[in-house]
Amino acid sequence: MDLQLQDKVALVTGASRGIGAATARLLAAEGVDVVACYHAHRAGAEQTADAVRGLGRRAWVLGMDVADAQQVAAAFAGLRSQTPRLDILVLCSGQSTVTPFDQMTPEEWAHIVAINLNGPFHVLHAARPLLARGASVVTVASVAGQTGVPHHAHYAAAKAGLINLTKSAARALAPDVRVNCVAPGMTLTEMGRQTTTALAPDYAQKNLLAGRFAEPDEIARVIVFVSSPVAGFMTGATLDINGGRLLR
Repeated sequence: MDLQLQDKVALVTGASRGIGAATARLLAAEGVDVVACYHAHRAGAEQTADAVRGLGRRAWVLGMDVADAQQVAAAFAGLRSQTPRLDILVLCSGQSTVTPFDQMTPEEWAHIVAINLNGPFHVLHAARPLLARGASVVTVASVAGQTGVPHHAHYAAAKAGLINLTKSAARALAPDVRVNCVAPGMTLTEMGRQTTTALAPDYAQKNLLAGRFAEPDEIARVIVFVSSPVAGFMTGATLDINGGRLLR
């Protein structure tokens, strides 16, 4: 299937590793130029950019703390001199910690919510002037935002907010820009592997119809499809990619 992505320009947050890095590579394979964003892991973002260039596409590396609105605004001010438009925006940066509910501090709560909910808002707000007519925004939430979880309630609450931010942004930016959400289940990224330490060894076999956790590329392939013009009638939607963890 031709996804009609040739010569598009995408910005991917969280592109230094995990789902974000996989998404950047798969977009490049479809003919997309990529801005690979990172916060603390510049080397990973450089590796992602090198992979994009290896596929014959242009790549830029952009550092910013998505939780800091001023940093985000400054980063986008510099980006405008390098690319005049964005056709795709993938909001994939995220962070979680495994902390029992009764041990969670207000400071930890605020930190996780700032990255996972405030961050996507800051980036979308700063990117809006660059988004071309017909652009696509894809937010990356989590099944945790739909079910709730006892060991990272802050992350789950932020992702639930992100699902609703997606709906609000879809309404606000229509018809010029589509905004959709992908809600993965447990995925074998660095962060995902850390989260599995809070689960029973047989959790996947007992709770997922697929009987296993996801690989980053499995989530990234859906993000690429949703970002493409082929999904042009889809907006305000949340796509569940959770291996049967939640059926709605």
